[in-house]
Amino acid sequence: MATQLAPSIDKEALRAKYAEERDKRLREDGSAQYVRLEEEFTDLATDPYIRQEERDPLTDHVTFAFIGGGFAGLIVGARLKEAGIGDVRIIEKGGDFGGTWYWNRYPGAQCDTASLIYMPLLEETGHKPSEKYAHAPEIRDHCSRIGEKFDLYEKALFHTQVTDLEWDASRKVWIVRTNRGDEFTAKYVGMGTGPLHVAKLPGLPGLETFKGKAFHTSRWDYEYTGGSPEGDFMENLTDKRVAIIGTGATSVQCVPHLAKAAKELLVFQRTPSSVDERNNAPIEDDWFAEIAEEGWQKKWQENFVANLTPGFPSEDLVKDGWTDLGGRVRAGMRNIPPERWTPETVLEAFEEADFQKMEEIRQRAQAIVDDPDTGENLKAWYRQLCKRPCFHDEYLQAFNEASTRLIDTDGKGVERVTENGVFANGEEYEVDCIIYASGFEVSTDYVARAGFDLTGRDGVKLSEYWANGMRTKHGMHVNGFPNAFIVQPAQAANFIANVPHNIVDHANTITAIVSHAEGEGRDAVEVTKDAEDSWVELIQSGTGGNIGNTECTPGYYNNEGKGWEDTDRFNMGYPHGPLAFFSYIDQWRKSGEFEGLEFS
Repeated sequence: MATQLAPSIDKEALRAKYAEERDKRLREDGSAQYVRLEEEFTDLATDPYIRQEERDPLTDHVTFAFIGGGFAGLIVGARLKEAGIGDVRIIEKGGDFGGTWYWNRYPGAQCDTASLIYMPLLEETGHKPSEKYAHAPEIRDHCSRIGEKFDLYEKALFHTQVTDLEWDASRKVWIVRTNRGDEFTAKYVGMGTGPLHVAKLPGLPGLETFKGKAFHTSRWDYEYTGGSPEGDFMENLTDKRVAIIGTGATSVQCVPHLAKAAKELLVFQRTPSSVDERNNAPIEDDWFAEIAEEGWQKKWQENFVANLTPGFPSEDLVKDGWTDLGGRVRAGMRNIPPERWTPETVLEAFEEADFQKMEEIRQRAQAIVDDPDTGENLKAWYRQLCKRPCFHDEYLQAFNEASTRLIDTDGKGVERVTENGVFANGEEYEVDCIIYASGFEVSTDYVARAGFDLTGRDGVKLSEYWANGMRTKHGMHVNGFPNAFIVQPAQAANFIANVPHNIVDHANTITAIVSHAEGEGRDAVEVTKDAEDSWVELIQSGTGGNIGNTECTPGYYNNEGKGWEDTDRFNMGYPHGPLAFFSYIDQWRKSGEFEGLEFS
């Protein structure tokens, strides 16, 4: 991809345009504009993919219980098994492993970070992704592959949700209670519920009144639409008028399939996504054999981070839309004498590169879409990292289908749902089916999103301990909650561009700690209060990769434009950036001293 900066543009005018478009989306209710799928529409929230099997409640004991059967549970489980800790149980609310990839079976679903760095444990399982950006069925199959290779199915509990975790100090175990009547114990617990598992709906008046078919993209009804997650044509929609509400990453992927199938497709848009080219292609066997030397995936993951970090890496292995922006920033830095390199000049170079990149993306929309007005309305007026960047080679083209129409609402969004359809721009659009591409909860309270609380030492609950903000060491250990590990990016690398990299790193740390504790015959491991306080102070000393300030268009990156509260300032990453964190924590593990932790 090109890395040469185009001629300078009118930055002041562009900033003003960005602010104008942002202001259209500002709302007093912020994230409260959404409602939970599970709470509002239980019939729509059930698992349409695998039937729940009846079983007796469990009252046994395991060495390690992990909550969440997505990448976090699978990778931690695999690493523990590799280390000889075989007694691992994963508890998952879905019917199989996969997490996000269990639920997201909408047509066209695929990863938007390169498969070679996104799909975990490729070396360990011997799997070669079929294409640069694998589709969901392959990723879901890979989750099962990990589960089978490391015998994680043996003790797994599916269609099961943890309702309570309580530390029993007398026995040095966690009591795990679930919605299936289980009450078993575990020496260690891990939590990896992730930010993308609680589906949300727009809180629109009249949601419950619609008389047609309605579903969320994470509960896709193939019985109604026809087709399959593998991309088969949705033959049942050829006589249907379909509305899809939302134009984020999910919609970008499924709209092309709906456009080909539906008699009429109406795409309701508040804010357009930035949609750059994806250039997906098969991964050739011969090429893969050349790069797949021992340690290749770790090398590629670290190279990806380096190419998104200020500096000058020797090469770009991944070569995608993410690293293109980093390359443009570095090209701008090369035009600045080294003696003038300051945080201010780096930010200036970043802004210049971003302005140029986004102008190219806007021009791409205008060039691809036949209708000039539609092409204009598909232009994204914000900086690329204000919202999750999208990459696709068929989304913009879908608006050239005669069946497909963009209903742009100029930032206002849909007004309400009626018995017969969708009301927007002062007009009712009658449809047979409404598909909600409204995503998942991200910025809600951790405990509320997880669906359970932890009761630690002396009866203190995690919700109480975190009432004024999250407090951890390495984003993983919490004082007062022995033998408990949290897998999530904040207060650690916080590398949002490729979340699995964070998870693999956490899994390595957890395995090193548990292996040490077991090898030394220890009952418990816990971070000290001083170590936790020092780490939180360090996290707050810099920006730490926090994204989505209030100058950005509203979205989940910036709490729907309201900005972050005082407690949210704790949800940042390592102040020196993700590359520095990965280097630091690797040395911390290898030292064998586990500084800041107490083993008893």
